[in-house]
Amino acid sequence: MSNNNFDVTVVGGGPGGYHAAIRSAQLGLQVALVEKDNGTGLAGLGGVCLNWGCIPSKSLLKNAELVNQIKESEKWGISFEKVDFNFGKAISRSRDVSNQLTQGIGYLIKKNKIHLFEDKAKISGPKEIMLEKSRDIIASENIILATGARPRSLPNLEINKSQIITSREALELSSLPKSIGIVGAGAIGVEFAYLFNAYGVDVTLFEALDHLVPNEDESISKELEKIFLDKGIKFELNAKVTKTTVNSSQINLEYNVNGQTKEFSSEKLLVAVGVQANTDDIGLEELGIEMDRGFIKINDSMQTSVPSIYAVGDVTGKLMLAHVAFAQGIVAAEFINGKTPLPINYSDMPRCTYCQPQIASIGLTEKQAKESGHIIKTSQFPFKAVGKAVSIGDSEGFIKLIADNDSGEILGAHMIGPEVTELVAELGLLKYLEGTGTEIGELVHAHPTLSEAVKEAALSLNNEAIHF
Repeated sequence: MSNNNFDVTVVGGGPGGYHAAIRSAQLGLQVALVEKDNGTGLAGLGGVCLNWGCIPSKSLLKNAELVNQIKESEKWGISFEKVDFNFGKAISRSRDVSNQLTQGIGYLIKKNKIHLFEDKAKISGPKEIMLEKSRDIIASENIILATGARPRSLPNLEINKSQIITSREALELSSLPKSIGIVGAGAIGVEFAYLFNAYGVDVTLFEALDHLVPNEDESISKELEKIFLDKGIKFELNAKVTKTTVNSSQINLEYNVNGQTKEFSSEKLLVAVGVQANTDDIGLEELGIEMDRGFIKINDSMQTSVPSIYAVGDVTGKLMLAHVAFAQGIVAAEFINGKTPLPINYSDMPRCTYCQPQIASIGLTEKQAKESGHIIKTSQFPFKAVGKAVSIGDSEGFIKLIADNDSGEILGAHMIGPEVTELVAELGLLKYLEGTGTEIGELVHAHPTLSEAVKEAALSLNNEAIHF
């Protein structure tokens, strides 16, 4: 058994973990990173995001976008005698993309002289970690937990990884099912609905709440519902699954909608109902680390109830987004180094969904703004009035802004349409600087660009939009 001594040891090499490790190394600390094998004989650097989440799914969603464009090629004056949509090759490409990026993280770990342990960690003391395979002990002045989370199942929806699957298994499918039910219509659910629909799979979404993407502004949810129906994507709202029966060829689902029992059958069922923290058997109970709804409780500096132990990313349950984990990792590293990083405003974190049309939002919904006591004014500007959107044949959707009526400060921005996951950054900067719609309205935007919709939406707050 060997001894290792570090200033910071990060447990978990996902988005929050590798950001915390690299920033700590940049600040001159001696850093270790513990990341267990990802099942391929390689350390799972990049976590779920790079290996089985954000990156491979966006690769596949680009495939779906191309498939849909090819289906509509006649309107562009392009015709094909024969087209083959090979889903297996799309999956293979997505794995290549993930591998390329995870190798890049490996390079950064070496570049920053971070000691990588490919092992599973257990926290054996406030400043001590035991490695499961090697039985080595790591002594560390500070420990950052970045162990992430995994898909959650429900009592009547037990995941068997073959017919009842999660996004993890969906990203490995070598062939497509003829039909699929998707339980949960948040970001993951609607992204996979769009993907499978593009490839001709019969898709039905089941959502327990009263709208698709229920955490978004209601106007965005209603627009997506209309567009999904036009695409042939079916959905059931206020749907509570009560029973599933699995046989060799299909899954039979029993569900309840407003007191009425209904039945549904499909070849596969994808469960996308949230996540649970990876906190099992890593020593938290023995140390008495405080938990909150199964997640690790932290303060604004990412400290747990044990001052030498920090937590970042999905394991904290704050907001399950990779870029939030990035930010948390930086805060933890800088606080450990004696700096005073600003607290994270989770309300002002951009939230993005990558189906087509894309969805992006930041800040308060209209309902939240009213419930917070604000007197508000709103605007809504359609992409059909934007020259660039019409010229590229992608003009569905709109941008909605919510502002304080007295100060003009932007309280929330909600978008559905082309490339809105890129456009939201402008609103994020504005909110960070506590700006108003007046600043965006006065700022000259290049023409023709999709960003003109942001300017016009801001002008609309004072009934000054030119093109609508």
